Amino acid sequence: MSKFLDRIKERAKQDKKTIVLAEGEDIRTIKAADMILKEGIANLIILGNEDKIKELAVGLDISAAKIIDPAKADNLQDFADKFYEMRKAKGMTPEKALETMKNPLYYGVMMVKLDMADGQVAGAVNSTANVLRPCLQILKTAPGTKLVSAFFVMVVPDCEYGHNGTFIYADSGLNENPDADAVSEIAISSAASFESLVEADPVIAMLSYSTYGSAKSELVDKMQLATKLAKEKRPDLKLDGELQADAAIIPAIGQSKAPGSEIAGHANVLVFPDLNCGNIAYKLTQRLAKAEAYGPITQGIAKPVNDLSRGCSAEDIVGVCAITCVQAQAQAKNK
Repeated sequence: MSKFLDRIKERAKQDKKTIVLAEGEDIRTIKAADMILKEGIANLIILGNEDKIKELAVGLDISAAKIIDPAKADNLQDFADKFYEMRKAKGMTPEKALETMKNPLYYGVMMVKLDMADGQVAGAVNSTANVLRPCLQILKTAPGTKLVSAFFVMVVPDCEYGHNGTFIYADSGLNENPDADAVSEIAISSAASFESLVEADPVIAMLSYSTYGSAKSELVDKMQLATKLAKEKRPDLKLDGELQADAAIIPAIGQSKAPGSEIAGHANVLVFPDLNCGNIAYKLTQRLAKAEAYGPITQGIAKPVNDLSRGCSAEDIVGVCAITCVQAQAQAKNK
């Protein structure tokens, strides 16, 4: 396990938060719950059929977790009434609201909305769309944020670049083809995420196949405009573009291709033009550089809800849960 994740876990333990694990009928979730509780990372609420959960937990200790079956919960009707009020202008009916709240993903997010929990983790068996839809309907975006996006924390072993080999890659999990304004928002959110999770100053590169106009195309124009918009919105950020990846992270190449740039060669937050680029890059870095990849971590939601890869392990769930706790701590401080 990396120093990054060690540090995240230690921070999570210092101010323990309550996290909903919405997929309690999956064995990986139960194994993760056992580890989370043993390590003292978080208080847990596990959603699902209690008998199935207890059957899966044979040989594991999840006795400190609270188990709730949304379909049988005492507050189901109350949650449904609140959801109906939120969505009636969108055509929601009381009957449909009641049925929707039986879904653990919705029930868990409503718990977070009502401060009965601090965050939620799901996605081991559900798609990203299904995990995030309740968030957008119930929690909405964070104040001052236009866009929900996703990133990976990449920890590259024996790497002299970034912050001791640690980077954020964004958006590498959610927004397929963001326009220039959306890319600028992703950059701003990612800077805050880097500062919060890595505890270091973000240095942001807006990536392209071009550096400082070395190529001309609509793709380059987009990243040039995104850079301009991000600088206008947040002139305090260390941010530059458009930069090729090598110019962004390698000092000698940065100096050669972008002379005078304080960012080129020193970036630790890499902002990609689209999901194709971001997703391909994180997977190549993970496999070829044997990097640890933590994510996709969501940013821009009013309270932290994180999506898992459906190929995740129990250990991955533990890591994302710890990160969710640290995000919740940061949001509590900023209230």
